[in-house]
Amino acid sequence: MQKQIISTNKAPQAIGTYSQAIAVTGGATVYLSGQIPLVPETMEMVEGDISAQIHQVFKNLTAVCEAAGGGLNDIVKLNIFLTDLSNFPIVNEIMAQYFSTPYPARAAVGIKELPKAAQVEMDAVLVK
Repeated sequence: MQKQIISTNKAPQAIGTYSQAIAVTGGATVYLSGQIPLVPETMEMVEGDISAQIHQVFKNLTAVCEAAGGGLNDIVKLNIFLTDLSNFPIVNEIMAQYFSTPYPARAAVGIKELPKAAQVEMDAVLVK
C-alpha cells in the first residue's frame, strides 16, 4: 500500500503528529483527518454560534477534499462529533446546504469535549 499526504493551506494546518488527509493505493480512497472550526488564515476558532462552527468545518473539509482532487459529494462516510447532541438538527439543516443525494453514510457521536473548546468536529472517507 502506498500513502500520499494531502495538504492545503486553505484548511487549518495539522496541529500535531497527523496529516490533513492521506490518499492510499493510487489515490482513489482518501482518509480525511478531523476538522474543527479553525479559520485557516489565523488558526483561531471561528467567531459565532454552533451554526458558524458547522459551516467552518464544512469549508475546511471542502478545502481538503479539493486538495485531494475531489469534493464533498465524493465523501462516502462522514463522522460527526458534537459536544451537545441537541445541536444535531442544526447539523442536518446545514449539511443539506453542502451535500446532494446520495448522501454519505454517517455517524453522529456525542462527546465530552473537543480540542480548543470546539463544539463540533468531523472526519471523513472520500472515494474518487
